[in-house]
Amino acid sequence: MITVYLDTSVYNRPFDDQTQPRICLETLSFVTIMQLVEMGQITLATSSVLAFENNNNPFHSRQQWVNYCVNYAKHHQTVNDGIKKRAKQLEKKGIKPMDALHVACAEVINCDYFLTCDDRLVKRYKDNILQVKNPIELILLLTGKNDESENAE
Repeated sequence: MITVYLDTSVYNRPFDDQTQPRICLETLSFVTIMQLVEMGQITLATSSVLAFENNNNPFHSRQQWVNYCVNYAKHHQTVNDGIKKRAKQLEKKGIKPMDALHVACAEVINCDYFLTCDDRLVKRYKDNILQVKNPIELILLLTGKNDESENAE
């Protein structure tokens, strides 16, 4: 079973402008991922970094939504000195501080995938500790409908 860590951008995607095709697809991917989590086919991981960001969200209904989703997490990582040190290394590679903390937590949990809607983060994470992907990419991988499988036909 795969373990995934979703950053704040993924949890909040349903609140963005759904008339934009990409946002709509990312929202549908998120919903599908949460269904797979509920069915026990994917393990969800989270951290105190996500809790911190969520608690600072000015929209109470969004906070409640994220808290509801995070209740399905089987792994919860708190930030420690090792995570802070790893986050500093990631920052040197051009990853924003909060994103670096999220990624460092996911690495410590040994997640298979770190999911984000942030293209910049997807491009900048080059380590092979975990795979950083957009939620749509994960759904395509899980269903075997990625570029490689299409080109093979």
